[in-house]
Amino acid sequence: MVSSSTAAAVPLLEMQEIEKSFPGVQALKGVGLSLAPGEVLALLGENGAGKSTLIKILGGAHTPTKGTLLVNGRDTNLSTPSMSQAAGIGIIYQEFNLVPHLTARENIFLGREKIKGGFVDLSEERRQTLELFERLGTEIDPDERCANLTVAQQQVVEIAKALSQHARLLVMDEPSASLTPQEVARLLAIVRDLRAEGLGIIYISHRLEEIYQIADRIMVLRDGEHVGTRVTADLNREGLIELMVGRKLEKEFPTRTPTIGAERLVVSGLGRGSSVKDVSFAVKAGEILALTGLVGAGRTETVRLIFGADRRETGSIVLDGKVLKIRSPRDAIRAGIGLLTEDRKGQGLVLMQSVRENFGLPNLAQFTRGGFVNQQLEREKFGNYVDTLRIKIPHQDELAKNLSGGNQQKVVLAKWLQQNCEVIIFDEPTRGIDVGTKYEIYLLIQELAAQGKAILMISSELPEVLGMADRVLVMHEGRITGEVTDVKSASQEDLMNLAVA
Repeated sequence: MVSSSTAAAVPLLEMQEIEKSFPGVQALKGVGLSLAPGEVLALLGENGAGKSTLIKILGGAHTPTKGTLLVNGRDTNLSTPSMSQAAGIGIIYQEFNLVPHLTARENIFLGREKIKGGFVDLSEERRQTLELFERLGTEIDPDERCANLTVAQQQVVEIAKALSQHARLLVMDEPSASLTPQEVARLLAIVRDLRAEGLGIIYISHRLEEIYQIADRIMVLRDGEHVGTRVTADLNREGLIELMVGRKLEKEFPTRTPTIGAERLVVSGLGRGSSVKDVSFAVKAGEILALTGLVGAGRTETVRLIFGADRRETGSIVLDGKVLKIRSPRDAIRAGIGLLTEDRKGQGLVLMQSVRENFGLPNLAQFTRGGFVNQQLEREKFGNYVDTLRIKIPHQDELAKNLSGGNQQKVVLAKWLQQNCEVIIFDEPTRGIDVGTKYEIYLLIQELAAQGKAILMISSELPEVLGMADRVLVMHEGRITGEVTDVKSASQEDLMNLAVA
């Protein structure tokens, strides 16, 4: 934790009365922030609260409309990314800024190559890279291409790149979103070590359990305004959630009494190579069946086979007693199966198209008349979902890339609801989504189950699994290794024991 001497020192960073306006949107309104050397400040808030805008100002990607930035007590211009780096600020975005076909070493020194005698000094770059990895307590081959590294290893490369630029302030945006529990533990250990070296760290995450493990103070934004900064030890979980959402949230998971009917989706002997091995299960009408396990256990690979995104080698899929011949996602959609992919930006949405066009893509047959899209009908149908799902958009022609994660997820859900799918697969439905919007997504999932639909939900967050599922299947190395039917009596430890079996 921050010592009294550190806390009394000149702040590493001060942001005073920061405002940022975009056409028709006031993203930040008089926001103030301070960070001491050797401190971890958690920056929290719902999707769309202004967190991303604030860190993009720090990173030189945005210029504030108004306000003052002080680094080590000096007024500092951060109007470009290079100015931000020169000021000792390193930004590690959720989407990494690595060149996949270059090695770890090449990425770290890209644009700042070590030159000797007119040539790149490979041995010196390799030596410094190994020193950085040793400092971070990890072993990575400096000459391994980043495309071949795990997500956790790529993240270490990003941190090493920032440290090689002599960063004294690190901003980490959702750093644990795609990591296993073991990788998260290692990440938090690295953060603690960097804090002990005197670095200031701004840590953004929707996983509140991490915040309480790592943060010295918590700062909360809501609707572009700074609503409070508290010492972590003085703010309990319920108080933090209330500060974030602006209202008292009695429970993180809505309660329900399920009405479970007959089997609807029956999967038998599903297999593909070593990723999915003889997987069999059934999902009943009105049931929320959770599929969990460690990253790489085969969960996503299994649902991609069901949806036809990958071709299965063995097995059968039956819906309401009818054997389905699924060779492509088109076949699955026609059969009444919808998939909300875990990668909503890469696979669930066309980011450079409008939200209305994204909604219409799988539903073109419904909206096409005489070879032309009936945009009025498309707008009318999408408008209904904008209201019922409370999708926050300025207009239907807003580009999908401009929406917050929670609103992007609602757009993906809207297009499958318009298809009236009987089986809906949610793959990590709340990844990168704030606690208030999570609750709304949970309610929507429960409402769909109440309509008699079969719900298959993949989640790495064990509290989410235990809070939402009627039944849980646990996977390990491509196989189902356990089933939990009495979910209310189960613990996270029970699920983890099955996940590592």
